Amino acid sequence: MNLRENSVRQHAAERDDAADSQPAPTQQPTRSKFVAYPLRREPISTSVPYQRNRWNTSVDGWLILILTLICAFTRLYRIGLSNRVSWDESYFNVRFSGLYLNHSYHHDVHPPLAKLLISFSRFMADGSNRTIEPKGSYPPDFNYTFTRCFTALFGIGLAPLAYLTCLHLNMRRQTCFLAGLLVIADNALCVMSRFVLLDAPLLFFTAAALCSIAGFQNTRHFAFSPAWWRWLFITGASLGLVSSSKWVGFFAVALVGLYTMEELLNMYADFIPASTAIKHFGARVAALIMLPVAIYMASFVVHFAVLSHSGPGDKTMPPAFQARLFGSKLSYQPFTVMYGSQLDLHSMHSGSGLLHSHPHKYPAGSQQQQVTGYSHSDSNNIWVIMRIGNELNYTNDPLLPVKDGDTVRLMHKTTSAMLHSHRSHKAPVSTHDYEVTAYGKPEWNDTNNEWRIEIHKEDSSLANGEIHAITTQFRLRHAATNCLLSAAAVKLPPWGFRQTEVSCSRGQKLKSAANLWVVERHINSRVPSIDMRSIVRTSFISNFIRLNMEMVRSNNALIPDRDKYNHLESGPWSWPFLVYPMRLLGSWNKGDIKYYEVGNPLVWWSSALMCLLYPLQLVYYHVRQVRGIPGVWAPGEELHFWNAGKLLWGGWMLHYLPFFAMGRVTYIHHYLPALYFAILLLAFEVDHFCRRLALGEHFQAVVVAMCAICVLAVFCWFAPLTFGYVGSIDDLKYRQWLPTWNIYQDKYIM
Repeated sequence: MNLRENSVRQHAAERDDAADSQPAPTQQPTRSKFVAYPLRREPISTSVPYQRNRWNTSVDGWLILILTLICAFTRLYRIGLSNRVSWDESYFNVRFSGLYLNHSYHHDVHPPLAKLLISFSRFMADGSNRTIEPKGSYPPDFNYTFTRCFTALFGIGLAPLAYLTCLHLNMRRQTCFLAGLLVIADNALCVMSRFVLLDAPLLFFTAAALCSIAGFQNTRHFAFSPAWWRWLFITGASLGLVSSSKWVGFFAVALVGLYTMEELLNMYADFIPASTAIKHFGARVAALIMLPVAIYMASFVVHFAVLSHSGPGDKTMPPAFQARLFGSKLSYQPFTVMYGSQLDLHSMHSGSGLLHSHPHKYPAGSQQQQVTGYSHSDSNNIWVIMRIGNELNYTNDPLLPVKDGDTVRLMHKTTSAMLHSHRSHKAPVSTHDYEVTAYGKPEWNDTNNEWRIEIHKEDSSLANGEIHAITTQFRLRHAATNCLLSAAAVKLPPWGFRQTEVSCSRGQKLKSAANLWVVERHINSRVPSIDMRSIVRTSFISNFIRLNMEMVRSNNALIPDRDKYNHLESGPWSWPFLVYPMRLLGSWNKGDIKYYEVGNPLVWWSSALMCLLYPLQLVYYHVRQVRGIPGVWAPGEELHFWNAGKLLWGGWMLHYLPFFAMGRVTYIHHYLPALYFAILLLAFEVDHFCRRLALGEHFQAVVVAMCAICVLAVFCWFAPLTFGYVGSIDDLKYRQWLPTWNIYQDKYIM
C-alpha cells in the first residue's frame, strides 16, 4: 500500500504542476492541498501514456455496433435447431416458469429475478400456464425459440459491455475491440447463452457491474459531478440486479465493496475535510448498500405477489405464510385446539419440519421408536393431544381447550406410542441433549410421557391463554427432566433416513426457534373450521428472512456423491485449464443434436496464464522500484496498472477462489463469471505489454489483428458443437485437444 500511496501522491502533484504552473510542495499534504478526490476539477491536457479515454461516437459507436452484430449472429444462429429440453431448461423454461404462470408457490436455491424474467419471456412466447414435461421434446406449438432468443439477448450484451469496460479502463481502442472479440469468440460463453438458463442474465449483470464501477473510477477526480453520481448509482443498481439473479452475484458485491474500502482509506490517508468525507461515505451507503438491498428485496416482493396460490414449495415456509396462500389446506381449519384434537406440530426452526415418528427403532441408545422432523406431508406427522389426570371422552364430553401451563401427553396416531424422553440416554447426534422417542401406551402412568405447554407468542388478536392453530408459538417442556423439545435442523445418519433429529434440549434458550413449535394443522370434527386468512398475520420481512434461510439450507444440501461418477460435474481446479468440458445433452448418438460446453482453448489457457502472471508482475515491478532501477514506470503507468488490474484480477479471484471452499456440487459453467474477468485481464495485458515495449498504435493494431484471427479460427473449429451438430461425432476430427475431453467417448472418471 505504501508503494501505491506514494505513486498516487506523485501523480496528484504532477497534475497540480500542470494546472497551477507551480512547483510541487515539499511539505506533507494539508487539507487545502487534497487533490486525489476533489469536489470538482477540470480535466487537464497531458501527454502521459495513459490519458482518460473520451467517448467518440464516430469511432466507439461504430465499433460497438460491429461487436453487437457479430455477437448477435453467434448467439442467435440456429438457436431453435434442437426442440429437446436441454440441460437445466427443464427447471427454468419448463418447471419454474410454469409455476410462476400458475401462481403456484415453489422453492428454489436461487433468488427470483432471473427466473421472473424467463417466466415473462415464456408468457410472451406461449401465453398459457400449461404443464410441459421436464424431459424430452417441447410441444410442437410451444415457441421455445422465442424464450431462447430472450435469454440470448443478455449474452449479446456481453461484447459491447466488454468494449465499454476496457474503454473506461483507458485501454487503447484496438484492445477494447479485441476484448469484445474475445468474449464473442469463446464457445462456452456462446453456447450457454443459447439456452434458457440463469447464466446469461447473471453474466450480463456481472459485466454491467464491472463496467459501471470502471466508469465510476474514471470520474473519481470529478466527485459529486453529474457523471460521478450517474456511474455511482448505475453501479449500485447493477449490484442489486446481479445479486437478485444468483448468489454468485455477491462476489461482484464483494469486489465493489473492497474497491470502496480502498477509496475511503485513501481519502483518510490524504486528510480530506471531515465534511467531504461524510459526503463521500453517505453517497456510497445510499448507492452501494441501500439501493442494491432495495432491488434485492423488491425481487422478493414480486416473487411473493406472483406466487399467491398453494404449490409444491409450501412446506419450506412457516405455517402462517402457507395459510395465506389460496388453495392451501391450512387456510380453512379449526382455530382453538381442544383435547382430543389431531395435530401436526411444526418446528419454527428453518429446515426442521414437522414432528414425525415411524415404526423404525434407534439402532443404539434406548432402541425405542424414532421421533424425527420431516418436511413433507405424511400420516406419520399426526399426534393426538391428551389430558393428564381424568381422561375425557373426546367424542361425547364437553370440549376443553388446551391452555398455557397445561401438562399434556402426545400420542402418535399411527402407532399409538407416546412422545417420550428420559435421562437414561443421550440424543444420537446432539449428545448434550436427551433422547426423544415414541414409547409406551396411553393407559400407562409414565411421567416421562408428560409435557408442559409454555406459550411464547400469540400472533393473533385473540391472546386468551389458549393454544390456537398457526398463530400460537409455544414450548413443550418435559415434566420429568425440565428439558425442551427441540429440533435444530441437525440431520440424522442414514438409519434415520436423513431426517431431522428431535431431541430434548437441556439448554434454557427460551426464544430459540429450535425450541418453539406451532400447530400447523388442526383436525377435530367437533370444532367448526374458519377462514384462517382473516386471522393469520404475517410480514414481508419475516417471510423474506425465512425464504433466504431456506435457500441457504438448500444450497448446502447440494453436495456431490463421491461414490458415483457424474460426467457433468467438475472441480474448480480444472476450470481455468479446460480439463473437463461438459456435454449439454445426455444422448450422443448419430442423429442426435449435440452441444458441447467447451471453451475456446486459446482464450481459456491464455487468460489463465495472465491471471497467474499479474500478481507476479506486481512483485517484479515493486522489487525493481525498491532497488531504484530507473525507468520502471512511465508517467501515470503505475496508477493505471493498479487501477485496472485490481478490478480485473480481483474480480477473477473473487469469482473463482471461493468455489474451493464450497462443499456443493460444481460444474464448469460456474467458472464463466470468473472467465469474463480473465478475458478482460488478457486484453489489458496485451495493451500493457504493447505500451511497455513502446509499440506504436499501428503495430499494436497488427498484434490485435493476429490475436483476433487466431481466436476466431479456433472458435470456428469448435463451432459445430456450439451451434449443434447432427451427424456422427466421429466425423468431427481433431476436436479432442486433451485426453480428458469426452467429445468422442466418455470413459474418464474424475
